Amino acid sequence: MPKASKKKAAKAGAAKPKKPAAKKPVVPSDLEIAQAARSKMKHVYEIAEMLGLEQDDLELYGRYKAKIHLDVLERMKGRPDGHLIDVTAITPTPLGEGKTVTSCGLAQAMAHIDKNCCLTLREPSLGPQFGIKGGAAGGGYSQVMPMEDIDLHFTGDIHAVSMATNQLAAYIDASLYHNNPLMIDIPTISWRRVIDSNDGYALRNIVLGLGANLPKPRRGGVPRESGFDISVASEVMAILAMTTGLQDMRKRLGRIIVAYNKAGQPVTADDLQAAGMMTVLMKEAIMPNLIQTLENTPCIMHAGPFANIAQGNNSILADQIALKCADYVVTESGFGADMGAEKFMNIKCRIGKLRPSCVVITLSIRALKMHSGRFNVVAGKPLDPGLTQENLKAIEEGSCNLVKHIKNMQLFGVPVVVSINRFTFDTDKEVALVKRIAEEAGARCAPIEVWAYGGAGGVDLAHLVVEACEEKSDFKFLYPDDWSIKQKIEAIATKIYGADGVDFSPTTEEQIKRYTAFGLDKLPICMAKTHLSLSHDPALKGAPTGFTLPVREIRPSAGAGFLYPLCGEMSTMPGLPSTPAGWKVDIDKKGETLGLF
Repeated sequence: MPKASKKKAAKAGAAKPKKPAAKKPVVPSDLEIAQAARSKMKHVYEIAEMLGLEQDDLELYGRYKAKIHLDVLERMKGRPDGHLIDVTAITPTPLGEGKTVTSCGLAQAMAHIDKNCCLTLREPSLGPQFGIKGGAAGGGYSQVMPMEDIDLHFTGDIHAVSMATNQLAAYIDASLYHNNPLMIDIPTISWRRVIDSNDGYALRNIVLGLGANLPKPRRGGVPRESGFDISVASEVMAILAMTTGLQDMRKRLGRIIVAYNKAGQPVTADDLQAAGMMTVLMKEAIMPNLIQTLENTPCIMHAGPFANIAQGNNSILADQIALKCADYVVTESGFGADMGAEKFMNIKCRIGKLRPSCVVITLSIRALKMHSGRFNVVAGKPLDPGLTQENLKAIEEGSCNLVKHIKNMQLFGVPVVVSINRFTFDTDKEVALVKRIAEEAGARCAPIEVWAYGGAGGVDLAHLVVEACEEKSDFKFLYPDDWSIKQKIEAIATKIYGADGVDFSPTTEEQIKRYTAFGLDKLPICMAKTHLSLSHDPALKGAPTGFTLPVREIRPSAGAGFLYPLCGEMSTMPGLPSTPAGWKVDIDKKGETLGLF
């Protein structure tokens, strides 16, 4: 179906509620909304038709989920690409500022103004779901469906990532057990097993291979220290998001560096003859997943790398397919614009040959108040009452964070739109002040209430996004491929974070020499740092200056196609809080799920 003829199909979705005038919304829980909306869901074939996809393009997972065969890209290669819109945020509070809600709401709002739109999102991890953050399907009346399936296993992609990762780990230990023919230098082994659970207290640091002196068949392997990461932090997940096809994925998996040999040369998955097996395990997971929003807007959900240690964006394949199928594609980058959006621009767009038309920076007014330094926000604890009371002074003081993010995104030559994710306690004066500050910084700005009203609550934002997409842009990367590793890191640190410079540790200096000798210096940089500050220190709010960014180590993700410097302490295996969200999850006598959010 040509793009120009899809408006009728898009209009055939669920009824679009009108936003009522000046009334405090009473919104049920996310799960209650999702369960009530089941009867309004369309068969995935109908969603596919809105995108010009045929039934043979899909691999069904029930009535409401399907995988999309990659050969649609070949069939649609002659079509022009739609507009790509990246939704990001200011530096968030630990509670998040509603990027997925904004993304879902904006995609739904585009249908309200008769625009053909497709949403692309990352897949949720089970770890945060049962930890403290909850799911990643949006919220309120801006969700993707079927919410329970999405937050609980979905189509099994993350399990495939886990199996491929763990099988490679098994090959490493088997090679050591069988007399170490690759001469692996055991202390250099960096490849860890994974599990999609917040089991950090038990599995973050472990000892493998115990029982080496026991008789067969109970004998263990070669004892060594290692640990587990959460599945979505693995390089295999990053590869899934970066790949452009099955054969490309096979090559990327083969390039994974798991250790170094006694001569100091890399030992790869290909050296262990593991990459073919890993590709077979991943051949279904590579196909993006087609679902829908509450208002039946198409959504392609695929891959889920973390944004503080990986690229933090959904797959290149999902965006490439969506851009051939829709006039507007709304995608989302993890955490603040200094994290996921910077990596979207410099890594994802570089590898995927993508060209964004505009950036949406979403914010909450409570986050701006937090960046004034007057308030502290702690996940799992009650909000400071001051965050829910009108405080124009705190907004003015904290708005430096918003202005810095706007200026950062303008460095990439792309128009910026600011979205105020309005909470019920935000006042008209506060909203007007933020709008003025954003516009003075050179961005368009609109408040949204998509959590309470769905697409109807985001129409003003949708109009501004369309207007921004029609503006002539001059998209460019922050640095070229041929810059040195140090130059690339320094560009991100000084231009994006606001640092005075970078302190490279002696370990880092040696690693830079090694990676340059291996030819890895041409890869883009994927910074690993806290998401709670523009700097490396989560306590530094607002737009800090006068600091030096410490880089204590640089690790290679040769398969994913980037190097990632570690700035401060980073955890790749979270633990559960004292009151985990999973305590609320149960099932009732009718078999209905309870407690998900």
